Amino acid sequence: MHNHRLDKDMLGHDILGRLKDDERKFVNDMMKYNMEPRYIASALKDKDPENLTNITQIYRARATYRLGKRGALTEMQMLLSLIHQEKYMCWSRNKENSDIVADIFWTHPDFVKLLKMFPLVLIFDCTYKINRYRLPLLEIIDVTSSKMMFLVAFAYLEHEREENFTWELERLKLLFYSKKLLPDVMVTDRELALMNAIDSVYPNASHLLCTW
Repeated sequence: MHNHRLDKDMLGHDILGRLKDDERKFVNDMMKYNMEPRYIASALKDKDPENLTNITQIYRARATYRLGKRGALTEMQMLLSLIHQEKYMCWSRNKENSDIVADIFWTHPDFVKLLKMFPLVLIFDCTYKINRYRLPLLEIIDVTSSKMMFLVAFAYLEHEREENFTWELERLKLLFYSKKLLPDVMVTDRELALMNAIDSVYPNASHLLCTW
């Protein structure tokens, strides 16, 4: 028995905003182009002003789409397959006596071409808490002669230790034609392990400290 009277209508129920087949196909098509869920919800409203789909249902549809696209692959297998599919350059290493990936470094050939044209200044920064595994994502950024910035490479690191940063910096060195074209200036925050790794791998580079 319910402790309240039955509603006279279904206003507010999720079933009213359930995506129809054509709407789900539209949502999936928008997902292919990395459209933000809020924009997809707005686009559905523009197509049909009476549409009651909410943002939560768009997020659920996105999760279902990604899961279906990944199939039986794990997250790491999916990442590696996309890297090779899009012709990225990639290096990875496993934990000792294990098949588990510890560190992974990847970049695009177009990034490498720009890096070889503008090898003077590199900026390093770690982004935290963006994945379920809590792995830091290290981004390497370069600056052109016209003060425009572009991405050089990405790296997922198992730990923020000098040994992990040293491995990543050695992969970075492989992108240059010769030792004569190595960066002159490297900018980091006060990440001591990264600073020590730079001193050992790029001893001739000047180090600038970025502070807030």
